This record gives sequence, structure tokens and C-alpha cells, in this order.
Amino acid sequence: MQQFLVPQFIDVENKILGPITVRQFVIMIVIMGLLFIFYKTLDFSAFILATIFTLVLGAAFGFLKVNGAPFHIFLLNVTQTSLRPSLRVWNKYVKNESSQSQKEKNEDNLNSVKLVSQSTKILNTTRLSELSLIVNTGGYYKGEY
Repeated sequence: MQQFLVPQFIDVENKILGPITVRQFVIMIVIMGLLFIFYKTLDFSAFILATIFTLVLGAAFGFLKVNGAPFHIFLLNVTQTSLRPSLRVWNKYVKNESSQSQKEKNEDNLNSVKLVSQSTKILNTTRLSELSLIVNTGGYYKGEY
């Protein structure tokens, strides 16, 4: 059997200038380029304001870590969490919304509620144990229907 060398510490970034990583160096170069553009295009008071804002934002993206993750990963997580719904409900009886009117939708919802209430009456402990056996065997056991 062949043996392979498994790399260790793969989450550590490569350092190029002392403690500065490649990502931090690129961010610093981009910030310096933006500051040069601001210097050439803006008057002095606007340049000072833009410089302060850009340096704070650049320092946050380059050096700030939140819970051990870089700041840009933290921002991505915050935006994904805020855009995603916090409650997910699975409805087996979803229909195509463009083909049904609102009245038909309400009737379907009432019918699905009736189906759910009827199915809960049918299920007893032996049926539940049979269903759990089907799930636990991955569908190999078919059960009695």
C-alpha cells in the first residue's frame, strides 16, 4: 500500500513580507491605488474624508478577523444569512402558481389540510414502527401497504 504525505496546517496563508500575507499585500496595493486616484481627482477636504474611509475599510478587509475568519468571509456570511429565510416549511402539495387562480389555491390548501388530518388518524404505533424500519433500512424493506 502506498503512503501519501498529507499536508498539515492548510488553513495558514503564505506570508511574503514578515507577518503580511499575499491577500493583505494585494489589498494594501489596491488601497494605495485608490488613494492615488482620490488624490488626483478630489480636492483636499474630500481627499481626507475618502482617505480615512478607504483606510478603515481596507484595514478591516486586510487585517480584521471575526471569530477566526477573515472579514470578507464574515460579510459574506452576514449577507447570505440576511437574504435567506429563517423559517423553511416543506409543503408537499405545491402547485404551479401561474396556472391556478387564488380560489383554486385556497381550495387546494383546504384539501391538503384535510389529507394531513386524515393521514394522522390512520397512523398508529405499528404503522410508525414499520415506516421507521423502511427509513432505517434505506428502502430495502418494502413493508406491507
